[in-house]
Amino acid sequence: MARPPAQVRFPGDKNRKQRVKVRGIKQASKEIQKRLERNLEKLLEDPEVILPTIDAELGRPWKDPMAYTLRSIDIVSGKRYNKRWLSKKMVKRRGDGVSRALAGSLLAASEEDWSTVSVFKNPLFGNASYLRRGNGKQGHQAAIQNHNNHRLRLLLWDDHAKAGHYFFSWEGGFVYTGTDAKAPKEWVEWSLDSCPLDLKKGESGYFSKSLPEDALSSGLATESGWISISLNDGTELGISSEDLNLKDGAIIPSIALGMLPPRIPAIAEAEWKWKPDGWPDGLDLPEKGLEDVQDALNEWMSSRISDNLIAEVCRRRVLSSITSGFLSRNVWFDEDDRSGFLQSLDGTALERDALSTVLDNIEGGVHVKENGTLEILDDLVIRVDEAACHPVLMTLWNDYGISLLSSMFGVSGSEAEDIHERQSRRKQGFGAFLRQMKEERSVEDRLRLLPWNEGDLPEPLAFADGLIRESFRSGISATVSTTSKQRGLLQAMGWAWLVVHNKTESDAWRFDKESRDKGGDWVPYLSALYDAGMSILNTDDGSEQEYRAAMIALASACGVSIE
Repeated sequence: MARPPAQVRFPGDKNRKQRVKVRGIKQASKEIQKRLERNLEKLLEDPEVILPTIDAELGRPWKDPMAYTLRSIDIVSGKRYNKRWLSKKMVKRRGDGVSRALAGSLLAASEEDWSTVSVFKNPLFGNASYLRRGNGKQGHQAAIQNHNNHRLRLLLWDDHAKAGHYFFSWEGGFVYTGTDAKAPKEWVEWSLDSCPLDLKKGESGYFSKSLPEDALSSGLATESGWISISLNDGTELGISSEDLNLKDGAIIPSIALGMLPPRIPAIAEAEWKWKPDGWPDGLDLPEKGLEDVQDALNEWMSSRISDNLIAEVCRRRVLSSITSGFLSRNVWFDEDDRSGFLQSLDGTALERDALSTVLDNIEGGVHVKENGTLEILDDLVIRVDEAACHPVLMTLWNDYGISLLSSMFGVSGSEAEDIHERQSRRKQGFGAFLRQMKEERSVEDRLRLLPWNEGDLPEPLAFADGLIRESFRSGISATVSTTSKQRGLLQAMGWAWLVVHNKTESDAWRFDKESRDKGGDWVPYLSALYDAGMSILNTDDGSEQEYRAAMIALASACGVSIE
């Protein structure tokens, strides 16, 4: 018997079971259903449960948006059992948004099946399950159906907040203050008690654990600095900079999320209590710096600067406003106290001398930053963010290295340029670099005591003079390899040099017989010249005349005349 043809199913076939997944919809758990049931029953019983306490004078409904909303809510409340009317109201495109969302929620409250719910997600106010009905905003419906959530219920009034109206919500209350941001004292106390920062309460107000209690009453600056906040209900709050780096949450958002709009600057004024070490008592900080700090504090209270950065931002803005003297990190020195400034930096005496020399060549002011960059300042202030001389010198080297070499070591011209380039490339530690430069300059200073400049004498006398100079710079061993590489009279002088210093054993084969014979005749004259030269270079008892006489004798032996 033939099999029946296979059945073919097409998309949309009613006999085919399909599963459709809708984004933002889920099956509600029993716990969620019970919570929604409680909230909606309470809403149906008294729709005004969503309203805040009114602590403001209301205007006419056609002028005051809050008065208009309250009138609209009153109308919807009177029709809360009229499903047909609610069904029409919740889908309207015009009119009050709060009452439209309320109509949809009241209609949902009269239903029996709450097994499928929508999910509202907000990065600031959290997540919530609700029954979506009508064209009302999702956030409004979620806020109405979760009216016992002290943060989420604020979202119902977002349009009013955009118009400049203020709402304050906490677990113990909900208050509307109109266009004046008047923080209720109960809200302030609850917000500070719930703050992630561990605050203590004293006679003068609230203060963080690292801040001395008397700082709040005295208002005096501390070494690390602190923020003084005055709220408009009269509460004072002090937060030490050490306590600003929280791991469990940010301070300002934790408070701001209890009000709408979340503008802490509208209800509080902040002041930064700090000054650089060394700043004179009784001398005010620059006005420009205080203004910049105030701008930073307002940005912080608006959650645009994080807690862990605000203290450093305030310090830097104060420091950037100082126009005279020296600044070593957070320490200020008067313009007459350069030595104190230099001593505040780690480094050797030679490094401090070098930095002082560079400062002599700086016109105007500079700021050496931690990232190794240099900023030229219009004001006469020297500011460094480093703790040691080395990184400061590294940053200044490119612009002031040539002048340093000239002023400190007397090096100029192409020699200075070569040294500057080599140090820029090698980035040698400045302590070692300066010691090496000092030693080399000391050698060169001694060599200048010899009566002729290097290379001024005729050959082979110039070669002999050069061997003496090089032996003083680098030692006898450094000269041996150059002696056999010469020709003619220079090789003969090289042989004489080896004989004088008993270095002939391993290198004799490199010299021809004529050079050895001729050089052997010059040995006593070269030996006398070497002794006279070392007497000048190594002691203060040497005589230039003796060196000249020995050089003339050697010249005579070589058959060369000198002036």
